Parts: sequence; structure tokens; C-alpha cells
Amino acid sequence: MTANQFRRIALSLPETTESAHMNHRDFRVSNKIFATLGYPDEEWGMVKLTPEQQQSFIGAEPKVFDPCSGVWGQRGATNVRLAPAKRDVIRQALINAWSNIAPKQVHRELKGVGP
Repeated sequence: MTANQFRRIALSLPETTESAHMNHRDFRVSNKIFATLGYPDEEWGMVKLTPEQQQSFIGAEPKVFDPCSGVWGQRGATNVRLAPAKRDVIRQALINAWSNIAPKQVHRELKGVGP
């Protein structure tokens, strides 16, 4: 997984926009961040999961997913090591993060997004 692949998957989700926050790229739906790229460096991303989703992804892919530090990590913010990550796993993590943030009326648009 590269940063550009992560970006393409994130931007394929309905009504997603790319912006910047604290000097790194972020991805938003309804102006709320669900994922970021480039922190602490270009080899990392972050997805906003629930704590339960976070534990599931970490359990399945411990070399890819790691809780963010502090309260953010306790609340589900999850670091993503891009290099060892597989496309399908990152896609599912991004869909979960997007779904956690997107308004319910936007969710129906996700069905039209291809694999």
C-alpha cells in the first residue's frame, strides 16, 4: 500500500473531500475527518475506528494497525503502516472509518462504490 493508493481508496468513498490538518493530508465526509495521511511521516496513515473495530483490525493485522497514542487511541484512532498493508484490508478500514462519520443519508451512496 502506498500513500497514493490509500488516497485513491479514501477519495472513492461518497462525498469525501481531501483537505489538510496540522500539516498533513486528511479525508473528510460532511467536513468531519475520518482518515489522515503523513503523520508521523509519509509511511503512515490513520483511520478513525470505534474501539471495537480497532481491536478487530489490530488482532487480524498487528503489523499494519496500531492504536494512536493517548486518549485518541483509546477512542479508536488507529495508525496504519502503509507498506505491509493489503488493499482489501485498508479499503475495509477506510469504509468503517467513513461509516462511523458519514451522515446516515449518505450511507446509501456507499452501495454504488465498486471494490
